[in-house]
Amino acid sequence: MLEETFLRLQPSEGIVSEMASRIFAAYVSAGQLTTANEDELIERSIAIAIKMAQKVDRAIESDNESGEQ
Repeated sequence: MLEETFLRLQPSEGIVSEMASRIFAAYVSAGQLTTANEDELIERSIAIAIKMAQKVDRAIESDNESGEQ
C-alpha cells in the first residue's frame, strides 16, 4: 500500500506544478520517458515550467502590481 502524502501548495506553486505536469506528459507522449531518465525529465519539466512562469511574470503586469487601485 502506498504511503499517503499531503501537500499544501501556494497558488503559484500549483500553477507551476500543472505546467510541469503538462510538459512531462509531452515527453511521455513523445516516447522519451524511460526508467533511466524519469527523474531527469521531471527536473527538466519543472525547470522549464519555472522559466516560463518567470518570463510571463516579467512580460505581464497585473492590476495589483501596477500600484493603481
